[in-house]
Amino acid sequence: MKASHSIRPVFDDPNLVSAAGLVPVMRLAESAGLHDLLEDRLSIDSANATAKTTAVIGGMLAGADSIDGLDVLRHGAMGRLFGGVRAPSTLGTFLRSFTHGHVQQLDAVGSGLLAGLATRAPGLLAGAQDPEGMAFIDIDDTVRQVHGYAKQGAAYGYTRVRGLNIQVASISSPLAAPVIARARLRRGNVASAAGAGRMLAQSITTARAAGVAAQILARADSAFYGHAFVGTAIRHRIWFSVTARMNPKVKATITGINEDSWRSIKYPKAVWEDDDTVPGGGYWVSDAEVAEVDFVAFTGRRKAEHVVCRLVVRRVKRIQPAASDGTAQGALFATYRHHAFITNSTLRAIEADERHRDHAIVEQVIAELKDNALAHLPSGSYAANAAWVAMAVIAFNLARAAAVAAGMTRARWATVARKLINTPGRLASTGRRLVLHLPTHWPWAEHWQHLHATAIAAPG
Repeated sequence: MKASHSIRPVFDDPNLVSAAGLVPVMRLAESAGLHDLLEDRLSIDSANATAKTTAVIGGMLAGADSIDGLDVLRHGAMGRLFGGVRAPSTLGTFLRSFTHGHVQQLDAVGSGLLAGLATRAPGLLAGAQDPEGMAFIDIDDTVRQVHGYAKQGAAYGYTRVRGLNIQVASISSPLAAPVIARARLRRGNVASAAGAGRMLAQSITTARAAGVAAQILARADSAFYGHAFVGTAIRHRIWFSVTARMNPKVKATITGINEDSWRSIKYPKAVWEDDDTVPGGGYWVSDAEVAEVDFVAFTGRRKAEHVVCRLVVRRVKRIQPAASDGTAQGALFATYRHHAFITNSTLRAIEADERHRDHAIVEQVIAELKDNALAHLPSGSYAANAAWVAMAVIAFNLARAAAVAAGMTRARWATVARKLINTPGRLASTGRRLVLHLPTHWPWAEHWQHLHATAIAAPG
């Protein structure tokens, strides 16, 4: 492909738009109740708060990852396609007017919108609405690095970089890609598990309101190994699966497992095993062994808070480091790396291990957020950044619902933006109607039309 040398660029067409796909996506949001929810629940003292909030969300969907980037909505015929488009300076002032209470109102809006989207795009939570099925709530946190001394709440956390902490809870099923139940901005040096019990309780409520009737399995890594998380799961009568910390009690329990109890498993794909004692920091394995044993967790707490459960352990044979001449050292006795988690599920040990390892799906959600709206936390105000996170959650779920409505059920946010949202178009008038002309031979035109048809269809 070679660029033509006869091109003379002129920015002079007022009828062009670069993100025509925002039309069906924002129609889908409106039909799922976004505007009504904002009008009912957001009480911020700012004129046209609903229009400003949806402008920020629309800008995020179109690719904005900063307040200045929201100017992507102000070009060509976008002002004719959408009402309420605001300047970045106006939206920045709006974000800085948020308080902690207003951010919680936005969280409630996001929860209500997820329920509406699940109705408008039924495949959004496919399989989770079946009482005989299974759904997963995964909780994890991440640190978003920030720069400059004006960022409120920024501190050095466990990653040893200065930033702000974001706790994320996702909902998924074996048939559906994850959506976000809740996300919360926190100061940079907060412990990962702080507030995990409340986050899980709110996520369960959000899931049930969105129509999840399946058995829920709450999964988390060892940072969340504590009674707050597990106790919340028990009170809400759901299953939990939490990586165990290798404390003396867990180590002693693993040591006491009978050798005959181990069952071999083979991974359909090789799994990366971290090991700092070998060159490269780890190695690929394709088989392991799994065993389980009865276990009582949190015996250091009062007796009523002891948790009777199962300890499921996966062990992988440790590769011996190379000798000085580069050859592999022999081993008189095989040594293993052990990975244990506690669970109250009734799944067999091998399936329980497989389901637990799938907890990594929440890392995909975090990566998608960081690749889009959360590439930056744009304000010096903590509450403004918290509001930005809450709006990013709404944008993420809208992108996921748009993908489902378009028949691209597993597409990530960046893919939805490239194939559906950032479709160029030209606006024309005929009589009293507007006609949006889209490119001929657009590779994803059929998916775009499916999305538009879903967005404008009468609620069923």
